[in-house]
Amino acid sequence: YPYVTGTSVVGVKYKDGILMASDMGASYGSTLRYKSVERMKPIGKHSLLGASGEISDFQEILRYLDELILYDNMWDDGNSLGPKEVHSYLTRVMYNRRNKFNPLWNSLVLGGVKNGKKYLGTVSMIGVHFEDNHVATGFGNHLARPILREEWREDLSYEDGVKLLEKCMRVLLYRDRSAVNKIQIAKITEEGVSISKPYSLRTFWEFNAFRNPTVGAEGSW
Repeated sequence: YPYVTGTSVVGVKYKDGILMASDMGASYGSTLRYKSVERMKPIGKHSLLGASGEISDFQEILRYLDELILYDNMWDDGNSLGPKEVHSYLTRVMYNRRNKFNPLWNSLVLGGVKNGKKYLGTVSMIGVHFEDNHVATGFGNHLARPILREEWREDLSYEDGVKLLEKCMRVLLYRDRSAVNKIQIAKITEEGVSISKPYSLRTFWEFNAFRNPTVGAEGSW
C-alpha cells in the first residue's frame, strides 16, 4: 500500500511541444508531510515524465528508465528512444506488476517531441493507457479535464498554455486537500526539457463559500 503520495499531474500539448504541471506536495497518509518533492523528470533526449501516487514507486520507475536509456545509448547507433516507445514500455511495466498483484502505485503522464511529432499519454497503476491532447491524473482527472476540454486548442502558445495550466492548478489547490501552493511547470520541445523553479500561485480566499462553508448545510451530517 502507498505511504507517501503525490497528487495531480496535468499535461497539455501546445504549439511547439508539451507542457506539464504538478505541485510539490507529498502526503504521509492524510498528513501533508513534504512540500518540496519534484514529481517531473526528463527521460532520455525526447521525453518528460510526471507521476502521481507513491513517491518511492516513482523512484523505482525512474531506476527502470535509467537502465532502459543506458541500454539504448550503449548501442550507439545514432537512434534514441522516443516518447511513444517509453510510454509503451511503461504500460508493460505497470501491467506486469499488476499481474503479480504487486502494483506500482502510480499514475503516470509521459510527454515528448521527436522528429517534430508531439506525443502525450498516460498510464495507470493497472496498465490502463491512452494518448490525448491533454491528460491529467488524480483529482485532475475530475477537476482539470473539464477546464481543458473547454479551453484547450491546437495552436496554444507557450504563454497561454502556462496560464491554462496555472488555472487548473489553482482549481486543484482550492478543492484538493493534498495539493500545496508550490508548483513547477515543465516544457519539452525539440530543443529539450526545461523545468521551472518552484513558485506560488496567486490565490483568492474571500469567496463566500470559503469564508463560511457551513451556510446552507444546517441539519446535514
